[in-house]
Amino acid sequence: MLILILGLILFLGVHSFSMSRRWRAKAIDLMGLRYYKLSYMAKSFLGLGLIIWGFIRYRHAGLIMVWNPPYALHYLNFALTWLALVSLFSMGSKPGKIRGLVRHPMITAVKFWALAHLLVNGDLGGMLLFGSFLAWAVADRISLKKRGDYGAPRNKKFTPADLQAGVLGSAIYAAIIFLHPYLFGVPVING
Repeated sequence: MLILILGLILFLGVHSFSMSRRWRAKAIDLMGLRYYKLSYMAKSFLGLGLIIWGFIRYRHAGLIMVWNPPYALHYLNFALTWLALVSLFSMGSKPGKIRGLVRHPMITAVKFWALAHLLVNGDLGGMLLFGSFLAWAVADRISLKKRGDYGAPRNKKFTPADLQAGVLGSAIYAAIIFLHPYLFGVPVING
């Protein structure tokens, strides 16, 4: 579990560092924008790799169960995961109603995804992984609001970008449901 924790600290720490615009600006002044971005990317990939490796090792060592989530929460998981993917695909360059509703599509997608998985994973490692991502996404959204970044403007009408987000999000959702047991070792349906 230590590798998972180190990965979470590195990955979420790098992403949290950019919340402080003053410290971020100092780092860019010190290294230059190009090297800052390369460093950010390298640390993010290393952190993500440690998270994946650590979680795999944790699962193989045996889950540490904290609570047994009721099966009914799986239905909420399905809805939140679908909303996460539709939100994620609303990030396109063209504005739409969905993007205006969620304001910050990537952060909203992480919040929906993390909450969905937190509800159905009653083991310590799952709670640590998904709870950390949920806490980070909430903190990042608060940070953006404090900086005056309210995200995408509201749009009263649905646009082709909304249709695209719905279709792409739904297609990827269906693929993930099918591939989840092969990619993550956990069946989504009847699992």
